[in-house]
Amino acid sequence: MEFLMRYAFVGLGHRVQLYIDALLGEWGDTGEIAALCDVNRTRIGYYLDRIGRDVPSFAPHEFDKLLQLADAVVVATVDAAHARYVVAALEAGKDVIVEKPLCTTAEDCAAIVEAAERSTGRLVVTFNYRYSPRNSAVRRLIADGAIGDVASVHFEWVLDTIHGADYFRRWHRDRSSSGGLLVHKSTHHFDLVNWWLADTARSVYARSALRFYGAANARARGLRDRPQRAHGAPELGTDPYLLDISADPRLKRLYLDAEHEDGYIRDQDVFGEGVSIDDNMAVLVGYSRGATLTYSLNAHGPFEGYRVAFNGTAGRLELEVVERAWTPPRAAIDPTAADKAHAPGAFERLVLHRHWSEPEEVAIPSGAGGHGGGDALMLNDVFRGAGEDPLGRQAGHLAGVAGVMVGISANLSAATGAPVLLDEDGTRLAR
Repeated sequence: MEFLMRYAFVGLGHRVQLYIDALLGEWGDTGEIAALCDVNRTRIGYYLDRIGRDVPSFAPHEFDKLLQLADAVVVATVDAAHARYVVAALEAGKDVIVEKPLCTTAEDCAAIVEAAERSTGRLVVTFNYRYSPRNSAVRRLIADGAIGDVASVHFEWVLDTIHGADYFRRWHRDRSSSGGLLVHKSTHHFDLVNWWLADTARSVYARSALRFYGAANARARGLRDRPQRAHGAPELGTDPYLLDISADPRLKRLYLDAEHEDGYIRDQDVFGEGVSIDDNMAVLVGYSRGATLTYSLNAHGPFEGYRVAFNGTAGRLELEVVERAWTPPRAAIDPTAADKAHAPGAFERLVLHRHWSEPEEVAIPSGAGGHGGGDALMLNDVFRGAGEDPLGRQAGHLAGVAGVMVGISANLSAATGAPVLLDEDGTRLAR
């Protein structure tokens, strides 16, 4: 009889559904769902209904009992809690699949590295952006020397007032929980640059500010008497910043129906009190082999997408992606209107400029499913193994640490006003 991996899941918010559905579907021949863990029994109930059978379920303080039933643990909790579960699972010899960011502090990074290097288990950080065909195409062109040695990178990411605003409604708005967007969101982007360049950061300088969301900015723009949350607010249905979580059956069951247990409010006002993260960030990064990165993230744009340009000794490579060309005002009110998969005006364009040659537009292959088929490729690597991948898309613990340490260093630099230096492999602050 073929061996099936026993997977346990800790943190049962909306993101973990990707992995649970994978085991309920195409990847069901690789493993079974062996245990669930969350602070909230209502959310556990949602996933038990989805699974369609009884599964042993545990509270966080019972995590050691869960480990006895598992070969591998999928960690999708609040970011600041990742390290606790990752380290415990590795110390028990279990494989670990963890959502980005790997963790939120330099101390947690060090603890994870130490546990991973002692453990017989493997750790995978699910950087699904690596698997997106357009980003894989960039990696391939750079690795093949299409623009020579990369001297500099300019990377601009724009989150719109649908996606970007959502970070300011939920637990991500609390820096102690998420590390701020330079850790929670930008870790994806810093990992991409590390991977594209096959290099690691050595110096980081950053400026960061909260300029749009939050109560003080709202008052400065004359937005007064805001509701604390969307549910029950008289403006619900007319104010595009108010998310109607009762309009989406999944959000309703996971969050609105679960509030009575833990008090977590999923639809807080983005212009309310308590926002401790920033919405405008600029970072300058120096890499071990001499390349520089200029990076910016804005979380209140009128469209969603990114632009990245690589200047090399033999030319320039440009990727432009528009995932949503404009923000329909009802998208926050009706979550089903926020889907980017088939948004009008969306496009992606990859252009290679070789010295002394006309520009070449590079075709980007696309597959079915999220991120142009990238999610399916990532899940296949997670559940069936990476195999021989010349692009090296599966990320282990050192790649996870190297990505998050750029964000952690950027936060430190923005707070102190001074540049931050990293060690030679980009995984620790320099002494």
